[in-house]
Amino acid sequence: MTKADIVNEIAEKTGIEKVAVQASVEAFMKSVKNSLAKGDNVYLRGFGSFIVKRRAEKTGRNISKNTTVIIPAHNVPAFKPAKTFVDKVKKNVKAV
Repeated sequence: MTKADIVNEIAEKTGIEKVAVQASVEAFMKSVKNSLAKGDNVYLRGFGSFIVKRRAEKTGRNISKNTTVIIPAHNVPAFKPAKTFVDKVKKNVKAV
């Protein structure tokens, strides 16, 4: 499902114009990005949490030059689904 699919589905279910729905979806995503960029987590009860995880410094390898590279510590965004979200997916998605 793409962002366009989400906008279309919300517009059909609510009767709101697609332009307004798209602006709302864009504003939501911008708010989440800005919060994570500031180091604040976003908690959506019943859905999940957008969190910032800290990755420790580690040593990597550049295979083409056969050298070691220090990868500095950094932050990465992550999503942790709520228990009800996980349970619903487990219950409804068939194993492939």
